[in-house]
Amino acid sequence: MFDRTFARRTVLGAALATLALAAGAQPGDWPNKPIRLVVAGPAGAGMDIYARLLAAPLQAALKQAIVVDNKAGANSIIGNDAVAKAAPDGYTFLFTPSSAIAINPVIQAKMPYDTLKDLLPVAQIGAGGILLMTNPGSGFKTLADVVKYAKANPGKLTYGSWGNGSTGHLAMEGIKAHYGLDMPHVPYKGTAAVVNDLLADNIKVAFTDIASPIPHIRAGKLVAIGATGSGRGPALPEVPTVTEQGYKFDADGWYGVFAPAGTPPAIVKRMNEEINRILATEEMKAKFHQQNMLTPPIKTADQFAATVRSDVELWQALAKSIKLKIE
Repeated sequence: MFDRTFARRTVLGAALATLALAAGAQPGDWPNKPIRLVVAGPAGAGMDIYARLLAAPLQAALKQAIVVDNKAGANSIIGNDAVAKAAPDGYTFLFTPSSAIAINPVIQAKMPYDTLKDLLPVAQIGAGGILLMTNPGSGFKTLADVVKYAKANPGKLTYGSWGNGSTGHLAMEGIKAHYGLDMPHVPYKGTAAVVNDLLADNIKVAFTDIASPIPHIRAGKLVAIGATGSGRGPALPEVPTVTEQGYKFDADGWYGVFAPAGTPPAIVKRMNEEINRILATEEMKAKFHQQNMLTPPIKTADQFAATVRSDVELWQALAKSIKLKIE
């Protein structure tokens, strides 16, 4: 016999649970299983280094395993897309660079997700620039050296970055436009591949992240010509910024943790608070400085969302000013 009372209670209970989740009520037992942290870049790259620095203490704080899942390619679009389409249940998060959030939408003809609608800002991780690198055999010591050679040899000096539409790509295109240079771009799948080709002297000049080349710089196997961003990196204070060398490019990049849109606000708040507690420790500040990254001011999820919106406007204006478009 059909029990209408039971049925009504079941439907009402399900409806109330849905409303509670929509209102941001945190499931009382979250997290009760491992959390996947999708890193939108290859293992060993700067992004991966920072993600793993964060994952260990975060795992201890949440008392659940943090499973790092590297999904590289397409200037982080592959990793971002995986999280944008993931269930918003608090068990999938994204670790991605500012370029993938702010620049991709304006330079890519088609995007498989809506960056500002499908990805929810959780926490900002670090702030800083990127490195303009060369092999010692090139003889380049400064940005002026690169400009002089490129002008004298149009089309002969290629440069690398970790992908079409990356911050490195945008930065060098800006330099090319400013100085009137003809330098073909060679896009790589991640900074590790760029560094390997620099070491092998297969490419003379490239932009890389600020962390992964450090051991090679200290060993004398690579030379850092300059850094973008608002100041010199804490691990390489001897490397001048490109702004100091005459080309103004002082916008800072960052890494960020994001969640699928619809993730309960209480879970986002808890994750933000735990990450901020970790970033505020002297131990974590020291580790980030060793990897050439400044720790940013502590921000709530809403404050980070405001940073994202502001940087989207800034980076997209830069991309449009040099007519950078990837078809």
